[in-house]
Amino acid sequence: MSVDADDEFQKELITLFVQEAQEWLQQIHVALDELQQGPPADRHTKLAQTMKAGLTNLGGSAAMISLSEIEQASFAALSFVEAVENPAAALSASAFLALCKQLGHIHSALTRATGVTFDAESSVCSEAVPATMSTSDLLAALQSLLSRQTGATDMARNVTRTLIAQIEGLIQTGVTECDAHSLRSFLIRVADAEQTFLDAVQQQGPMVVDGVAQMSRGLRESDGMSTGEGQALVDQVNALWAASQQVNALQAMTFFMGLQSFLTIVTQRRVLPEARQFELVEQRLRGILGQAQEWAEAGRMERDAIDALLPAV
Repeated sequence: MSVDADDEFQKELITLFVQEAQEWLQQIHVALDELQQGPPADRHTKLAQTMKAGLTNLGGSAAMISLSEIEQASFAALSFVEAVENPAAALSASAFLALCKQLGHIHSALTRATGVTFDAESSVCSEAVPATMSTSDLLAALQSLLSRQTGATDMARNVTRTLIAQIEGLIQTGVTECDAHSLRSFLIRVADAEQTFLDAVQQQGPMVVDGVAQMSRGLRESDGMSTGEGQALVDQVNALWAASQQVNALQAMTFFMGLQSFLTIVTQRRVLPEARQFELVEQRLRGILGQAQEWAEAGRMERDAIDALLPAV
């Protein structure tokens, strides 16, 4: 094979290598980004394995076409992944930073060897290095916050207590730092769940009020609500109970459970309540609907107070 043919063949190999390298690096950076968000232990392990596989493939392919600098940088990065692959170990911002810097060395080596810029993913590292906080400091801050909470709403909340229990568990297992990103993700999940509850109450609550009123009128007029209509009303109340259970809105959960039993008994014609009982049910139901907005606002204020304890990202 002529020298020119050898050069052309090497160029083709490098072109194929560049395509593969871009795919592997994308997988590595996506895995790293998720890894720093504090995933469950089994997912954490899989993400670390994905990164190690990508680096191994990258280094092996570089060796096949004699790109030694890329080969060495890729295999050297494996030890940095091993430093963060144990989900039971304390989270170390410096370990992630060291891994990100090593990935940066790989990007630079690739650019020097191939002439192709591999900086597109490098921002992931600079943006994703986790902000951390001492678990003992956070526990003390959360306990102080709990002592200041005055119960501004009748619907009990437990977000602060839940976080305190989680942090105490981390301390017992030897974890000394918490990832602020993971804690904020928890607060976002709580906010989403509470909004779902509030939406359910605002959308279905008035229909339940109308259904209770319709049931009361029907019974008085001796052409009561059909079994199917009664069951549909019971199902609506059950959905509200489930939504309140998801966010531990204890008072609402207790009320909807009782209302479900009351409506089931009436629907099955086992008793015929007095009109006054229906009036009390409607009155209490309207009260719960009104409290839901206040409860949601109290939740937002509690989450804001917790967020303020965390280091800025």
